[in-house]
Amino acid sequence: MKLTLLNSSLKADFEIIEKGMEVAVKSDVELLEKASIQLLKAGGKRIRPVFVLLSAKFGSYDIEKIKNAAIALELIHMASLVHDDVIDNANLRRGKPTINYTWNDRIALHTGDYILARSLEYMTSIENSIAHKILSNAIIEVCLGEIEQIKDKYRFNQSVRDYLRRIKRKTALLIAVSCELGAVAAGTSEKIHKQLFKFGYYIGMSYQITDDILDFIGTEKELGKPAGEDLHQGNITLPVFYAMRDDYIKSKIIKVNEYTSREEMDSIIALIKSSGAIEYSKAISRRYLEKAKNVLEQLPNNKAKKPLEEIINYIGNRKY
Repeated sequence: MKLTLLNSSLKADFEIIEKGMEVAVKSDVELLEKASIQLLKAGGKRIRPVFVLLSAKFGSYDIEKIKNAAIALELIHMASLVHDDVIDNANLRRGKPTINYTWNDRIALHTGDYILARSLEYMTSIENSIAHKILSNAIIEVCLGEIEQIKDKYRFNQSVRDYLRRIKRKTALLIAVSCELGAVAAGTSEKIHKQLFKFGYYIGMSYQITDDILDFIGTEKELGKPAGEDLHQGNITLPVFYAMRDDYIKSKIIKVNEYTSREEMDSIIALIKSSGAIEYSKAISRRYLEKAKNVLEQLPNNKAKKPLEEIINYIGNRKY
């Protein structure tokens, strides 16, 4: 998706965002700056800034007014990744060493806090109380999601509803807020920015469900981590819920813990893939994309609608 964007009319503006993020993670403390730059260089699809820019097209588009919202939201996402890696004791992020692996948990936590603080500093340039209320509520929800994820590790009797609430807070909310804040920063009507929030929410839910599917069907090279690693770390996702409808598969899954061998994990992954769980999860993901399409159709016609539709198609066809 990022490559598609770079060939579009937003190429120059996206480069402004990238350069702005490099400035944002600079620090007088050398170790803090090194850790922040390591995270930035690890890459990513930058989908949140993309949504900020495209959503702003529904209002008075001015990159100088919008860029700080885009930078702030990607920084919040980056900070959450650092904290996730500490919680999960992860060594790799997108196939590259994590901050906690390179240094230690304390450095990683301070780096995450620093990046989060920088994001809030960038948001101060937006002189709109609604924007700040939207963002503060989102940060609260993201933090609650982090706590819930810790509580729910290896809790195999949780419900699908628990899972959906967790991925809303983990992924969908920041994407929804990216759409909404882009619109707010561009001065759209309340109706438009609320519609864009709904669009982003549906996209975000589909995006995370697709991630959870890819965790089972992707290769280690594609994922940057072993297949099935989410389950190995105790995170119960939609394919797992479906697979546990089968009592035999469930009896194998509920025994998973951090010491489960790679051979056992490979066997369980094969059972999950044979259960119909992947196909079921893909169908749920497509339902969210259909809802996103319906919202998009209700929005005013402009140049942003085509790339937003392309994003829907991209998520529906993601391979890794």
